[in-house]
Amino acid sequence: MEINLIEKQQEFLKLLETQGKSFNTVKNYKADLRCFNVFLTDKQQHLKIRAFTAGQVQEYSQYLDQKYDSPNSVRRRVQALRLFFDFLMAQNLFSENPLKKMAVSPKVLDNPEPTAFPEVLKTYQLLRKKVQTTEGLSQIVNSRNLIIFHLIYGAGLKVSDMAKLHFTSILKDQKGFRVMVEHPKRDPYSIPLPSSFNADFQFYKTNYQLLLKKEGLEIEELLFNANPYKILAGGLSPRGTELFFEDLRKNIKSKMTAKSLRQSCIFKWLNQNINHTTIKEWLGVTPSYSLELYLEELKKNPVGKVFKDIQDQE
Repeated sequence: MEINLIEKQQEFLKLLETQGKSFNTVKNYKADLRCFNVFLTDKQQHLKIRAFTAGQVQEYSQYLDQKYDSPNSVRRRVQALRLFFDFLMAQNLFSENPLKKMAVSPKVLDNPEPTAFPEVLKTYQLLRKKVQTTEGLSQIVNSRNLIIFHLIYGAGLKVSDMAKLHFTSILKDQKGFRVMVEHPKRDPYSIPLPSSFNADFQFYKTNYQLLLKKEGLEIEELLFNANPYKILAGGLSPRGTELFFEDLRKNIKSKMTAKSLRQSCIFKWLNQNINHTTIKEWLGVTPSYSLELYLEELKKNPVGKVFKDIQDQE
């Protein structure tokens, strides 16, 4: 039986969406699988296959090594194809995964490139000013953006984690607030937020919920998607967060991304001498995850890697 790769890849990508994978994750898998399709086309092979032989696996490995300089790019494309063939096995279309024995280089971690602290502080001040100088829906959107900043620089959250937060995810304790992060495959954990979050969150929650009541909307998610005229839906996709950072970079002429701001948070925690096990727990990574690259950068340039909680500067 011939397998139509395009049709099965579309089914696979649809499955990833139903599993809650982010827009960017699905988009990356699609691009990785397209790379495989291009390889087959280059080899004058139709996108309908009965099998994928060991020889073809070796050819694909050589093709990736020639096409990409980065070992991580090769790894990602191999992993995407491996998961796709697992999907085909689950449908009894392949008896075994031909990619199972394909050797790839170990993952290479890039040196962290955090947003410098003066830029972090400047961004916070700009976001607060926007909240103070606007009104109506624009003010609520600016207030939401300030909360995004706190969740990344204050608590080191990934954009995919923020997309799933509800108001019940923000917990009150004796010292202020914590954010609860929940994953389907691990126990939930909470991360403390700096005291500068407190007033900004209270303002956001009060005014956002007043607007929802006025518009007759029932939304439980902490963040939301909106156009200039109205709130469209609860929750903010990773792409929505990316658009916020794109606009931010234009305003402050910066290279800041959600990733670089999160790395700034990691250096902040290291400067605060927080236990490495705790940092890994807050980052949602495995105990085997290494902070060595961050520690090496800190040794090279300790002055340039000084990051603090925002309230220390007010």
